[in-house]
Amino acid sequence: MTAGTPTVPLARRASAEPGGWVSELLFSPDGQYLAAPTADGPVHILYSAGLAAHTVLDGHFPGTTTTSWRHDGERLATGGQDGGVAIWEVATGRLLSRVPCGGWVARVAWKPGEDLLAVAAGRFLQLRDGDGGLVRTFAQHPSTVSDLAFGPGGREIATAAYNGVLRFSPERESPVQILDWKGSSLVLAWSPTGKYIATGDQDATVHFFYVGSGKNSMMSGYPFKVLELSWDHRGRFLATGGGPEVIVWDCAGKGPEGSTPIVLQGHEERATAVAFQRRGSILASGGADGVVALWDPARTEQVLALATLGSRVTSLAWSPDDAFLAAGTENGEVVLFEKP
Repeated sequence: MTAGTPTVPLARRASAEPGGWVSELLFSPDGQYLAAPTADGPVHILYSAGLAAHTVLDGHFPGTTTTSWRHDGERLATGGQDGGVAIWEVATGRLLSRVPCGGWVARVAWKPGEDLLAVAAGRFLQLRDGDGGLVRTFAQHPSTVSDLAFGPGGREIATAAYNGVLRFSPERESPVQILDWKGSSLVLAWSPTGKYIATGDQDATVHFFYVGSGKNSMMSGYPFKVLELSWDHRGRFLATGGGPEVIVWDCAGKGPEGSTPIVLQGHEERATAVAFQRRGSILASGGADGVVALWDPARTEQVLALATLGSRVTSLAWSPDDAFLAAGTENGEVVLFEKP
């Protein structure tokens, strides 16, 4: 911990124990529910106000890998190791459809404001309608698609795989841009400004792909492969894991290339989750040491607030109004914190 770090505790609002490794946490768009899928399959829907159980969805066997809320919060899409996608009516917990997608489903994401679902399944990107019906299958990737994200406004979709990033338009089968890199990209995050697509990579690097020019800037020196990425809402800062320090790149001006990053030291073990507020400047980080920390990297490198959970932090999520932070652990605990 850095010298002079304040010891303000994070106040616990509520907790729940759905059991099993909490692989993701996602607040519904209206903030009423919190989805907590577990690695062994079930998806727990909790009331966010006190984390009381609403319903438990069967999910996917042997594991649920990904979830996404539709823009109206009435439906939840899930995908899993069974190679399928399921669409659920959240209010009743009713399964509306379950469809095979031809391969391990690494990511699902609803298009902002529309009833259209993007699916990363095996080597393919698919678009499906609100009932799971196939709308379009895009050109085959050179390897398994590891991640996807809609760009600002939902106009395009980016995918990560071996050999870099591909950009797609929903109206075209072939990619509109190939952002080439001879390596394996594991996760991606499109900046809110649309200027960059950042990837965390198998070889312990972070890449910044410039969407306009196709330029690729590589940031190395991480001790582990980078699986944690989060942009602040302005698109200026990118927070990354990949080690015990949280590394934050400042993308103002000419960009991060050649700059010295902000280094946040608050974890004794590897940082396993990072999440900027949706509209504020506060960054949350969680670690394998069970520590949850809050930071404001634009102002200071010191910790603002801390809490310690009983096991590795696996996921973090801010409520839609940024008033609460949810944290999940590998031992199956979900804790709701109040922002100090």
